[in-house]
Amino acid sequence: MASALDPAVVTAADMVAGHVRLEISCLDRLYLTGFVAKLQTAGGVIYFLRDHRGKPIASPALFEPIGAKFRREIKDWAQANGIPVIRFTAGDRKAGVMSPYLEAAAAAGRSKVVAIGCAQGFQHVWTARKRDTDPGGCPQFSFTKERRRVSVFYVYIFDARMGPGFIKICSYFPYPIKVWLNGQYAETAAMPRCSPKWLRRRGLSERDAA
Repeated sequence: MASALDPAVVTAADMVAGHVRLEISCLDRLYLTGFVAKLQTAGGVIYFLRDHRGKPIASPALFEPIGAKFRREIKDWAQANGIPVIRFTAGDRKAGVMSPYLEAAAAAGRSKVVAIGCAQGFQHVWTARKRDTDPGGCPQFSFTKERRRVSVFYVYIFDARMGPGFIKICSYFPYPIKVWLNGQYAETAAMPRCSPKWLRRRGLSERDAA
């Protein structure tokens, strides 16, 4: 049992009570996951390679040329558009490395791709093993997903309305992506644009929104 002489525990809510002029409810950090639905099953992989790509044998050897072409073209695109390509090393804090590029874009108030980061990361990708079939017939493969270390690109963007974010793209089959956004930026950036009437209804002034 706590003694009456024990100091009361003060929480963050207690400290700001009575001092809060404005509360904003919004999403903080938002992750969106993207994937090609038809490439999530082994049957879909076989269909893609044999029917869509027109290859007679659905072989895992076809994965690497597709990924190599993508890696080459994204670097060519970055070079053609003057976008820095940064190679992350082990232990790098990605947000810290990209912060100067994002801050420069924010200062200019211009929506753009600010830089592209390259790294090696673990992803769930398709692998395959050769089936025991007739040596005289066409080779057949069984496809399974495994966690492998592959090349990943981080396309860092700044949007004048939504703020900083990035698109993470796996360069190996089946090419999953992830989009990160900061939900707070859009809400706080909108405050200076609020009308005086909107602010007065909430007991605020234009100074509060500045």
